[in-house]
Formats: sequence, C-alpha cells, structure tokens
Amino acid sequence: MHILILGGTTEARSLAGLLHGRVRVTSSLAGRVASPRLPAGEVRIGGFGGAEGLAEWLREHAVDAVIDATHPFAERISFNAAGAAATAHVPLLALRRPGWVPEKGDDWHEVASLDAAAGALDGLGDRVFLTTGRMGLAAFAACPQWFLVRSVDPPEPPMPARADVLLDRGPFTLAGERELLARHRIDVLVTKDSGGTATAPKLTAAREANIPVVVVRRPPVPAGVPVATTPEEAAAWVLGPGGSQTRF
Repeated sequence: MHILILGGTTEARSLAGLLHGRVRVTSSLAGRVASPRLPAGEVRIGGFGGAEGLAEWLREHAVDAVIDATHPFAERISFNAAGAAATAHVPLLALRRPGWVPEKGDDWHEVASLDAAAGALDGLGDRVFLTTGRMGLAAFAACPQWFLVRSVDPPEPPMPARADVLLDRGPFTLAGERELLARHRIDVLVTKDSGGTATAPKLTAAREANIPVVVVRRPPVPAGVPVATTPEEAAAWVLGPGGSQTRF
C-alpha cells in the first residue's frame, strides 16, 4: 500500500511516523521553508504542476490513498488535491488540527482574509505583532502602523514600510511570548487561525495583557472530503480496524 501525505505540518510528520514501516509512505513538502523538519519515510520536495500534474503523479507512482495534511491555510493545494484524487479515483482524507476558540477575556476580531485583517487595524493599535507568516505581507504594505513580523524564513517585499523581522520557529512558550509583547510594546496581535498548541501561547499572552487579536478565519476543506482531527484518526483511516492494512 502506498500513501501520499501532503505535509509540512507537525501533524503530517506524526502521521508519517505512525505509518512508516507498516505501509509505504511518501511525504510531499512544498519547499517554501529552507530547512524543513523531515518526516519518516520517503520525501519529495516541490510542486506537482496543479491538479492535473498531481493526478498524473498519483497514477505513475501507484498511490492508493492521499492524506492532505497541509497547513489549514494552504487552500490551493487542498483544492488541487481534491481535484486530483477525483480524477485518479484515489481516496482522499484531510487532516486538520482543530481551530482555536476564544476564551473568557479574549478580545478577538475575526476577519475573512489578510486584506480584511489589515483594514481592521485602524483604531486597535499602533504596534502590531504580525504572525501570519512570510507569505501575504503585501496586504499590510500600505499600513501606517509599526510591525514586528515573525516568520521562519526571511520575508520578501512588498511588506510594511515600518517593520522589524524576527526569525523564529515554534513551539513557543508562554513566558517567551509575554516577554516579547512587553519588550516590543505590542498593542495588537494579528494571526491566522492555525490551531494547535505550538503557537497558541501568544493568544494567552495577549489575553493577559488585554491586547486585541485580529484572527483570520481558515478556509473550508473542499466539499465532500472527509476530515480527521488527529494523526491517530488519519492512521486508523489508512490501516483499518486493528491496523490490519485492509482499508483500501
């Protein structure tokens, strides 16, 4: 049995570890991070050439099932995966960590896009902690606020005119996030609803400091694609009851 994991996330690496040695696993990484953490099993890096290219790859490599374990905001690859799986007649599962839920004391401002997030900043604060990654910074290029931009790799222009860049990779600690907000005198946080625990401490730190948070809602999973919320659920989808490897 050959499983293709569209990965790059912590959940994708965990899933590859659960399946490795029981089935053939190939993890596909987009190649946007310079030094990615590699999962167990076979790894390929780079795109497929859209849905048609992915469908051809599935057929050429005798893939039995695909698991889309990409970032919740990797909308294009998710829809390409749905189209390719349908074309190649291969089962598809989406692995998505649950989204964040506001708690008592949170001051969240939920928006539908990065452009909307930029528009929501007026009146919320002048010193912005921007944690949406290095892609999409153009949405904030015309904003007059000062930004602390945190990303794994250096961002490229266009980006805010007044900005400092902090290169760092999670998981982050609550103590570290508290210190960062205080040191940079942050008065508004912007984030995507990535979910999970690795970057969640910033939300707690913002709540404690009474800092408003602009939260970009995640796009939906393509219609008709089943969803697992943990690597264990996804592994069970592949292996079947008791890990008998009879699912497909």
